[in-house]
Amino acid sequence: MSNRKLIRPSLAEHKDQVVTRPPRKKPSPHGQTNAENFYYLKQIQNGTPMVMVLQDGEEIRGIIDWYDRNSIRIKRQSDPHVMVLKHFIKYMYKENEDKEKESDNEYGASLS
Repeated sequence: MSNRKLIRPSLAEHKDQVVTRPPRKKPSPHGQTNAENFYYLKQIQNGTPMVMVLQDGEEIRGIIDWYDRNSIRIKRQSDPHVMVLKHFIKYMYKENEDKEKESDNEYGASLS
């Protein structure tokens, strides 16, 4: 082996040339804002009675007990608890909103 000297440029020379960029905020995955998760957690913590209207028109009333990416578990008072797959839910609302609509109708207010 021969003695070879490694020629390496000084690090100080390259520090001036490197442009520092501010760190980017990682964007959320497409279609996921965590608003749905926040809504479910809020309803679970408050114990809000909910109404879920399924694709076939059936209504399920109860309190959200648990949820994950694909399903929601509903606690019902007189009936057994039920787990509903999210893709079968057409829409959902708070049960007290249903009563407010009925009371508005009694006094002649329109639904729209």
